[in-house]
Amino acid sequence: MLTFFLVAAATGGLTYTLLWQRLQRRDTAQAVRRLAARPAGKENPGRDRPRLIEAAGEVRGLLTGRLLDGLRLREDAARLLETAALKWGPAGLLQRSIALFLAGFLAASVATGNTQPAAALAAGTALGLIPWWYVRRKARLRISSFEEQFPDCLEFVSRSMRAGHGFAVALEMAYHEFSEPLAGELRRTFEEQHLGQPLDIVLRKLSERVPSMDVQFFVSAVLLQRRTGGNLAELLDKLAQLIRERFKLRARIRTVSAQGLMSGRILSAIPVAVAGMMFVTNPKYVRFFIDDPIGHQLVAAGLGLQVLGYLIIRKIVTIEV
Repeated sequence: MLTFFLVAAATGGLTYTLLWQRLQRRDTAQAVRRLAARPAGKENPGRDRPRLIEAAGEVRGLLTGRLLDGLRLREDAARLLETAALKWGPAGLLQRSIALFLAGFLAASVATGNTQPAAALAAGTALGLIPWWYVRRKARLRISSFEEQFPDCLEFVSRSMRAGHGFAVALEMAYHEFSEPLAGELRRTFEEQHLGQPLDIVLRKLSERVPSMDVQFFVSAVLLQRRTGGNLAELLDKLAQLIRERFKLRARIRTVSAQGLMSGRILSAIPVAVAGMMFVTNPKYVRFFIDDPIGHQLVAAGLGLQVLGYLIIRKIVTIEV
């Protein structure tokens, strides 16, 4: 059975390589034909960018990229990678997930002698989700670090504007004074505006790259001030004070809800601890869950209910401010 799996994996890899080369040759030929043709208007009115610009991002991972397009996950994956500041690309993220899934499936199949396909599938799925979990965790940590620096940045911009500098110049000075990740986002915002993009589009892009409520407040305040007028420096000072008050309230809520979260963790750990004690004190009684197929189903159902209960408790004690 292992030989059959290896042959199937090799056949799949060879098929993937041949299809990738064929699609690459076809896209290259299309690009050459369009360059050789005379510009007689747009051939495809629905296309927003030239084909050569799109092909630059599709050279690697043609099949996985089209799979993401079919699942309508390319934009979400690209936005998540951009928030996490990773240059994998949506196709690269999916390729890593597929590779880890195959590695986990093969390792579990070899370890169990291919007698537990459900366990091999579960192991492959768990490993395949690791890249997505890593990207989401990195994005969450990056947003948290950005929010910690953001009130000081707003006060710095406010003081710079009171000193006579314009808003764009204040942003330029800010990214020189602060560290990553805030400096990188401000530098990109300033450079995009410096290259000619309107301020409202640049700020909306910032709010998409950093999906934080504080950034949305900042973007809304700046755009509203540009339409209606007013003292932007004073507005930024009040916004910085509001963000700090939100931080204080969030810390108080986290302190109050810590007991509930700890209770959920303890309740989730009790069945695991009891199972370990039973293995030590009365292993014959627990062998039913290992040897009998019904025991496998009971263990799977118990683990599923444990995870569901922990997620419910975590949702209850998590309060957004």
